[in-house]
Amino acid sequence: MNPRVLETRTRPWRDPLAVANGLRHLDGPLALLSDGGVLGRWSFVAAEPDQVHIGALPADGGLGPLGAPPFEAGVVGLITYDAGARAATGPRPEVWPDLMLARYPAMLAFDHRDRSITVIGRGDDPASARAAAERAEVWLAAARDPARPAAPAASFEADAPPGAYVDAVADVVDRIAAGELFQANIARAWSGALAPEADPFDVVLRLSDRAAAYGAFWRLGDLAIVSNSPELFLTFDPENRRIETRPIKGTRPRDADPMRDAALAAELEASAKDRAENLMIVDLMRNDLARVAEPGSVAVERLFEVESHPTVHHLVSTVSARARDGVGPADLLATAFPPGSITGAPKHQAMKVIAGHEPPRGPWCGSLFHIEDDGRMTASVLIRTASFRGSGAGWSFRALAGAGIVADSEPRAELAETDAKIRALREALTGV
Repeated sequence: MNPRVLETRTRPWRDPLAVANGLRHLDGPLALLSDGGVLGRWSFVAAEPDQVHIGALPADGGLGPLGAPPFEAGVVGLITYDAGARAATGPRPEVWPDLMLARYPAMLAFDHRDRSITVIGRGDDPASARAAAERAEVWLAAARDPARPAAPAASFEADAPPGAYVDAVADVVDRIAAGELFQANIARAWSGALAPEADPFDVVLRLSDRAAAYGAFWRLGDLAIVSNSPELFLTFDPENRRIETRPIKGTRPRDADPMRDAALAAELEASAKDRAENLMIVDLMRNDLARVAEPGSVAVERLFEVESHPTVHHLVSTVSARARDGVGPADLLATAFPPGSITGAPKHQAMKVIAGHEPPRGPWCGSLFHIEDDGRMTASVLIRTASFRGSGAGWSFRALAGAGIVADSEPRAELAETDAKIRALREALTGV
């Protein structure tokens, strides 16, 4: 439990995107922007962290300062995919820091269900907590309704030709047939640069009509991410010790024709291939959670549910467990990371195979997490995510999309799936 003093106040509703737009140019702006749906009741907006850690993870694979002062609670963090995969892949070139952590004294929490805002001030004493709350009040007053900007990307190019991806999928299918593994998630990447006058928050604004449960913008210095992820990695409720994960496996594109769109959703729900792919990852996540759960508490609550998003239908399952006493957010992340849905099965071998076909992934398919003052954690899977680096010449970016490859995968169908998954980000960046 965080020993810091809290001051909270309730205020009338404002659009969190408008509030985030008003503080986008401050230091360390953060916007965890949910769609307000069943899984996305809360959004959070903040800026000006008082403690920041950016760096490599220790050699023992632990999460370093996470779970210790000042990063035990009230913190936002990001772990890259490559940091979690290193035990399988060995050292690889660093494309992004392993771990980013920031503690925000002032924060605004937006309750989409009750249409209210909680102003949060944190400090070492009542006076500093009150000052932090006053700063958050200023952010509310500075909210600016955003206009939709022009497409910000000056370029958007595939890092490799489509044929290279087709060949990679075929190779993984052969490895599965040889008994090397059961499934691996193989990705493609696109890179480019933003126009000189543009910045990553423009991409957030252009995604606003395609909001996801775990949308996010975060900038620390010259590093930024924009995520439109629909996928939950982990939640942890310390009051009842409940852990939940919701792996996604199985995808169909949306269609403008309602009858065709419904047929695609029904096809996904009935697909033996996609169900088998999903079930493999459900079993993997059950095993991961069992390592930190009370015996007998791991349960599959929902299996093979179709969720429809603006550009794709997904097949989603829900696994829950009750954490053992003494297990906290850092333990959960260290045990289950990287998420099974974006590695494969067996996880260790899948990560080795992925490394044979892909350069380092960076933030993509890592996790962005928020640990609240009471120890409650929400961690997303960073799919539908672009990472940005700033320099004197402007912002460059990289975005990826992948597909789970199984024994009966057809390489060109998997290529088409990656095109469907990158569509929303591509359109937000380029307009086409």
